[in-house]
Formats: sequence, structure tokens, C-alpha cells
Amino acid sequence: MEKGLYLVSTPIGNLNDMTDRARQTLEQATVIACEDTRTTNKLLMLLGISTTAKMLAYHEYNADKMRPTLISLLEKGETIALVSDAGTPLVSDPGYRLVRDCLDQGIAVFPVPGANALLPALQLSGLPSDRFFFVGFLSTKKNARQKELQEVAAVPGTLIFYESPHRVKETLTDMLTILGNRQASVVREITKKFEETKRGTLYDLIAEFAQEPKGEIVILVDRPQPIQEKIDLNDLLKNALSTKTVKDAAAQIAKKTGLPKKQVYQKALELKYEE
Repeated sequence: MEKGLYLVSTPIGNLNDMTDRARQTLEQATVIACEDTRTTNKLLMLLGISTTAKMLAYHEYNADKMRPTLISLLEKGETIALVSDAGTPLVSDPGYRLVRDCLDQGIAVFPVPGANALLPALQLSGLPSDRFFFVGFLSTKKNARQKELQEVAAVPGTLIFYESPHRVKETLTDMLTILGNRQASVVREITKKFEETKRGTLYDLIAEFAQEPKGEIVILVDRPQPIQEKIDLNDLLKNALSTKTVKDAAAQIAKKTGLPKKQVYQKALELKYEE
């Protein structure tokens, strides 16, 4: 086994997701760097992997402090296996900074591919897979979350998010507000016993998740649809405004067209002012 940093993918649910190469790497590494040593120790026990490797915690909160230590160990000839709690290292964890520092120092880096949640979720979603953009976790704060959604609203591909089960409904609601009523999918417990996929519009999915779900969640949202001709939008809004308030008319047309609610509301205000 060559000396260097190994990026080892671990199971996200089914233990059979673990590859033989990943098992061998964890058995032969002299150091295992992981998000939570307790979680990784439990995983090794369940997989029947015997190792004398030193276990070191490496996560978002201690990454800046630990990187010099890990680099020093690698320079001394240690072999380090980097693992996440589940899935592929560097996906929603600070591993890329360690990889960058290793490359800057001329230290070999070896990927050991395996399980992750985002690609199986994309396969299950029924949404276009020719282009996709992995966003990861959004902010837990509403204003910041909506700003992050605005930043990716125009991406011409399927958007993929990780989310806590505690925030699914409010995140879907913000997506509807910022992105419009796009087709979407919510996948939970990928590869586990209670794996489930819900598909529909964002509006429909909000109702599906009125009750807080259990398990790990991936939300996928379709790309923006071509904007209708200006005259079509104007006509739709004029008809709606004949019987509804600006707010209600904008909400109705945003839902019908899939256009961002704020955009439709602004156009409705303009039309109302022209009257």
C-alpha cells in the first residue's frame, strides 16, 4: 500500500455498500481521520474490520487546527484514511482543504470510491440527469437560505440539496417562494430499509411533508423552465387581476407557470399601476 492520503467512501445505509478496496484500506491504514471517532469505531465493528490505526477526529470545527497535524504525520510516512460519518469524503465536509494542502506539499492522494447519497437520489428522482448542481446543505437561517436559493435559481440543471428532517417543510416553502413551483423530489433513507421517494411540484411536496419525516433527506429540484413570452404573462395577470388582489393574482399565476413568485408579483404591481 502506497504512502499517502486515502479518501475512503463508507456506507450510507446498507453495509454491503462497502467495497473490498475500502475495507482493505481501513485495515492497512496507520491513521484513520474521521468526523466522529465513535461513529467510525461502531462502523468498523459492524463491518468486522480489525485495525490498529490511530483514530483522529477531523471535522468542520477542528479542521484548521488538525490539518497541520495530519500533514506532519503524512510527511513522516504515515498512511491516513479519511472517512466521513457516511458516504464520500469531501461531500459536505472540510476534506477538500486537507486534499489541497496535501497536493501543495507533494503528498499523494488516492480516491477510494463508493457510496454517496446525491447520485442515487438523482437516479430515483425522475428529474433530468444530463446536468445537475450539488448545493449541499442550505443555511439554517431563513433569510440566508433564501439568498442562497436566489444564487442558484438560474442554474440550467437539476439542483441537489441535503437537508435535516427538521427543516424539510420550511426549506420546501422557501424553494417555492424563490424558485417557483418547479417539479421536485424528496428522497429519504437511501439504501436503507425505509427508503422512500416522493415526487411532484414543490407546492405538492409541502403538503406531503406537513409532518416532520424521519431519516436523512435529499431534495432535488428541476431546472428553471423557459420563461413565457411577456405578452402571455401579461395576459394571464390581467385576467387574474380582474377578480383578484395583486397578491392573490401573483400567487395563482406563479403556481400555474412555475415562475418565481417575486417576479410575477412585481409584474402584477406594474400592471395594476398602469391601470
